Amino acid sequence: MRKVILVMAAVFMTAIRLQAQIEAPAGFDKPRDGIAHGKIDSIQYMSKTVGVKRKALVYTPPAFDKKKRYPVLYLLHGIGGDEKEWLNGGQPQVILDNLYAEGKIEPMLVVLPNGRAMKDDRAVGNIFDPDKVEAFATFEKDLLDDLIPYIEKMYPARTDRESRAIAGLSMGGGQSLNFGLGNLDRFAWVGGFSSAPNTRQPQELVPDPERAKSLLKLLWISCGDADGLIYNSKRTHDYLYENNVPHVYYVEAGGHDFKVWKNGLYMFSRFLFKPVDTASFSSYSVLGTPASTNIRSAKYPQVLPDNRVIFKVKAPEAQKVQVDLGKKYDLVKDSEGFWNGITEPVNGGFNYYSLVIDGVAVADPASETFYGMGRQAAGIEIPKRDQGFYQQRNVPQGDIRIKKYATRMGSWREMYVYTPPGYDESDEKYPVLYLLHGGGEDQRGWAMQGKANVILDNLIAEGKAKPMIVVMLDGNFPFQGGIGGFNEAPLKAFEAELKGGAIPFVEKSFRVKTDAGSRALAGLSLGGMQTLYAGIKNPDLFHYLGVFSSGWFAQNTELSDPHYRLVKENAAKLNADLKALWISMGGKEDIAYNNCRVMMKKYDELGLKYTYSEYPGGHTWPVWRHDLHGFAQVLFK
Repeated sequence: MRKVILVMAAVFMTAIRLQAQIEAPAGFDKPRDGIAHGKIDSIQYMSKTVGVKRKALVYTPPAFDKKKRYPVLYLLHGIGGDEKEWLNGGQPQVILDNLYAEGKIEPMLVVLPNGRAMKDDRAVGNIFDPDKVEAFATFEKDLLDDLIPYIEKMYPARTDRESRAIAGLSMGGGQSLNFGLGNLDRFAWVGGFSSAPNTRQPQELVPDPERAKSLLKLLWISCGDADGLIYNSKRTHDYLYENNVPHVYYVEAGGHDFKVWKNGLYMFSRFLFKPVDTASFSSYSVLGTPASTNIRSAKYPQVLPDNRVIFKVKAPEAQKVQVDLGKKYDLVKDSEGFWNGITEPVNGGFNYYSLVIDGVAVADPASETFYGMGRQAAGIEIPKRDQGFYQQRNVPQGDIRIKKYATRMGSWREMYVYTPPGYDESDEKYPVLYLLHGGGEDQRGWAMQGKANVILDNLIAEGKAKPMIVVMLDGNFPFQGGIGGFNEAPLKAFEAELKGGAIPFVEKSFRVKTDAGSRALAGLSLGGMQTLYAGIKNPDLFHYLGVFSSGWFAQNTELSDPHYRLVKENAAKLNADLKALWISMGGKEDIAYNNCRVMMKKYDELGLKYTYSEYPGGHTWPVWRHDLHGFAQVLFK
């Protein structure tokens, strides 16, 4: 027992040390005796921009020496404040004095201006009046043309861009991001704490990501998790992440208040004016962002900037709780009955996961559920740098319609049908892609996990894909045996239902073209085998075939040999008829990779032409989304 207690204590102390690296310690904002203190000066400078003298405060560090030259941090207030807001609400001089005493920051000047650049710059009356809001934008010129020159003339300030930083809270956070990123020739260190809606759109803030990467020393974006303005910070982070611009995205417990802003100043100032390791930026955050796949208002699971996932599950009566997310992670129970844990970084894109509670795998009630792995499972969307093609954009959007139809045998099956933007407003007939899911999934897979509609909407808007109808079928037909014993019966059943049930229903119910050049068939994994079986046998029906993460089982010659004989006998016709046979894999980690290589070698011997694409990621939805994105661009052209 004593050994267990010692181990638990060691783990606890390690956690405290790690926490101390990413959050201000207790007492960081309390005055201390026996340490050196900096000084606050009140100044007035002539503003040619505004036409009057304006006020600011200047903090000089302990042991300030006029013979030395110092870098400068310009620290901005919020919409309801002035040059004294930080002083009254945050006491930055106390925070900085304590950091100097601990040797954790570089000596610097800190300038606290009034960011409301107008003749009467008091925070009185309606602070949201248009002229007062506009004055915060005018401050950019006042800052660059009047205040900075004054500081650099009257104080021993360094004048190079790498010796200037700008940061602020709320409205001042938006100003800091706007002015700092808009003037990278003047600032190398930029921080936004709880940035307000005055923050420019990310594409305006960083129109040239490569330039930003080369010039920025630090870009800091932080916010409280309960702050209603967090969307400003999140959208900026998402854009920077997608464009691979190094930055710290820091989320902590709190709202729109000085608790958050003081911690932001503490953390931000420790980086300034010294070498930084951009590779470590993603490790700085107390909390993560709730996953986009969480149910409404669910705080957990949370995704950290480095793609680790935080879980917090309430199960007070459970004896053991794990998360199965590719691998199993043990959670630790706290005194309130919550089980807590953090995973390793998770692959970007969509991932299935389960909670394992006392040995029983269940869907997380905090997550949306998805039919996969042969049951309802939780799913989590992890940010991915090249995810833009399946992100919702402000473009014309098509519809997904759910249709039930009577099969040839008299039972009912369901299909999901994507119709492109403008379908209901035109009389045009469209080509059709019949799109198939994998084993353990159904007709919902491509719509829910695969984001097929979003991918097509974006491609059509960019002019990269023809407007088309996409029919997402239920490809489940009973068969005996596991994968090794997979036989021809379910493939025959699928082909018969496709030709005798699904296609006739679609061509009766939707405005579609009915020639083979206007039909495509594609599928992932099991759906890829169905595509190979039905597509190669019916080139008079389909001139485009897509095979994602699939291939004939190398050892199942009873199934594959008839297929290869068919290819051998009809290679010339297939090559003439098929405008695209598109085969793709998720790299060597894809479970179908070796089977597919064997199949393609056989196709080479038989003279069957195909196009091969490979995208790393294994046998997963991120790969199949990418496959659809690529395959859709070759269709019907």
